[in-house]
Amino acid sequence: MDQAIGSTKPDSPDMAAAPAVERGRFIKNAWYVGLWASELPAGTLVPQTILSEPVVFFRKQDGTPAAILDRCAHRFVPLSMGTLVPGDRVQCPYHGLEFGADGRCMNNPHPPGTIPTAAHLPSFHVVEKYSMIWIWMGDKPADPSLIPDYSCLETSPAIHITDPGYLSIKANYELIANNLLDLSHVVYVHGGILGSPGLEQSDIKLETHGDVVTVSRFVKDVETPGMFQMMAPEGYERGDSFTSISWYAPSNLLLKTGSCKTGQPQESGTGYWGIHLLTPETERTTHYRYSAVRWNVMTQGDEKNEQIRQKIGELRTFAFADQDAPIIEAQQRRIVASTTKLEPALLAIDAGPVRCRRILDRLLLEDR
Repeated sequence: MDQAIGSTKPDSPDMAAAPAVERGRFIKNAWYVGLWASELPAGTLVPQTILSEPVVFFRKQDGTPAAILDRCAHRFVPLSMGTLVPGDRVQCPYHGLEFGADGRCMNNPHPPGTIPTAAHLPSFHVVEKYSMIWIWMGDKPADPSLIPDYSCLETSPAIHITDPGYLSIKANYELIANNLLDLSHVVYVHGGILGSPGLEQSDIKLETHGDVVTVSRFVKDVETPGMFQMMAPEGYERGDSFTSISWYAPSNLLLKTGSCKTGQPQESGTGYWGIHLLTPETERTTHYRYSAVRWNVMTQGDEKNEQIRQKIGELRTFAFADQDAPIIEAQQRRIVASTTKLEPALLAIDAGPVRCRRILDRLLLEDR
């Protein structure tokens, strides 16, 4: 299904009024990024709150990741404060109960050593893929083939991949996804870095394939945004600019963006893949992990490419942390403070976020 957003009428079915984000819109039977793989060294216990549930991650002796509820069934102490002991067990720091990677209590050190049924804990299905630790919080079968394709993180030279980034955003994950799907805001929020004059005049296209929503934009013969001038050789100061971002329900996104000479095929230009991984922490906070991978690299020399790699990481972190986050967090505060139900005024540029919300509504019903 394709749709030019510029032609969407405010009263079309896809643009029906969508209320502001409300409480409890978590899909449990879905893949979320729990950690970057590098955030989970062997021998450590790493706590994370995901979908308002405390989780502790660790690696088993064979190196594979595991995750169980981070709350001892006895006195509710965080197991992440404890230690890993032989046998792939987590020992509670309070009374020494030991829990296996499947969440079962394996040892009660106190005579007579009886283990009550209530002592067992939930465990979560986890997979290490694309340099990430993925977690499935629900009780339906977890299918790793449903994990979005971020293989560019594994197939590209390390010198063209930015360091894994992390931000804690004090806002609901849907607000952040809406921001990422809104290609029009870069002119106003990220001018000089990702945006340049003329981009706001471009048509925006909406496509849906199953539960994947893609928003794209193409604009001809404009000043090349600063990020891409840095990545290209001389002669690319002006040209065609293009961006597409795909949303994979419920909260992972992949962006492809770049510039090329006016009238030339997009693949003749250069740009990067943007990895955006949103994991709901609570109803009002989100774990935001991100990285970028360059494609069709034109610049020569390891020293120069390393400088560009670091600069891309710095600029993207600045764009997210210093430009996007303050606006989104202020938006969240205004929503929370409202004493009346909020119904946003919708523009044609909102068709992407509205389409995603309709899919989320359906998936929430199926999840429950």
